[in-house]
Amino acid sequence: MTLAELLPAVRLLSVQEKLKLIRLLAEELDTAEEIAPLEPYKTYKLPTPYNSFETGAILIETLKQVDFEH
Repeated sequence: MTLAELLPAVRLLSVQEKLKLIRLLAEELDTAEEIAPLEPYKTYKLPTPYNSFETGAILIETLKQVDFEH
């Protein structure tokens, strides 16, 4: 059965049934090893723009140079 065949039936489900379906699918994905490249209980560094003031200054200067009148 394809996703296109399932979607009309899924849309008819109640909110509670949709949440149950989401949980069920998430649990199945959680146990599938081949799609989980992250290791449990391991800490990963996630770069963010927070406290990156030099980058913010460069962005502001670049935006000042952009012509928004296209």
